[in-house]
Amino acid sequence: MKVEAFIDTNVLLHAASTSPDETAKRERARALLAQADWGLSVQVLQELYVNLVRPHRQAMTHENAVALIRQLLRRPLVASDRTLLLEALALKQRYQLSYWDSAIVAAARSLNASVLYTEDLNHGQDYAGVRVENPFLTS
Repeated sequence: MKVEAFIDTNVLLHAASTSPDETAKRERARALLAQADWGLSVQVLQELYVNLVRPHRQAMTHENAVALIRQLLRRPLVASDRTLLLEALALKQRYQLSYWDSAIVAAARSLNASVLYTEDLNHGQDYAGVRVENPFLTS
């Protein structure tokens, strides 16, 4: 399977935000999600759920978060398995990333994505054929 882009958790969180302080980020995130050719991973959906329903900063109810995740499950999706784990470990060693960031890069590679949209990695960096773009950088 091939997609043009891989979407990280922070893009989805900005798209779901209702904060008036995040209007520009919300609009940019939603514009990215309106594009047809992107995928994500089970890890991204797990992180999304935890962040949406966390106590004291709950952005959504459990039911609404589950409904959103069910919609996102229609996208091209990478599951965690032994192949992803081993690739993430190799990427971690090669690029000195955290395991979780390297698992995101490995998932993007699994979908043959050329772009990874995230705030969490170095903008413009190429990680084994996946270029990172921070969609929220302002010039």
